[in-house]
Amino acid sequence: MDGQRIAGILLIVAGVLALAYGGFSYTSDTHDVELGPLQLSVEEKERVNVPVWAGVGGILVGGVLLVWRRKK
Repeated sequence: MDGQRIAGILLIVAGVLALAYGGFSYTSDTHDVELGPLQLSVEEKERVNVPVWAGVGGILVGGVLLVWRRKK
């Protein structure tokens, strides 16, 4: 399998996941406080939404990469 086919498959999988889940979330540490033996930290959970057009575009470009062949 060449790099073009692998990239096409990865784009299709990423596009399907983007459409299925609509985004992803992550946790970031925003504040750390140390007062003597006492330690406090604040974590914020943030969500990143992936637009529908990006998921559909990934599927389309991945399909084109799978179908289109380079001439040698």
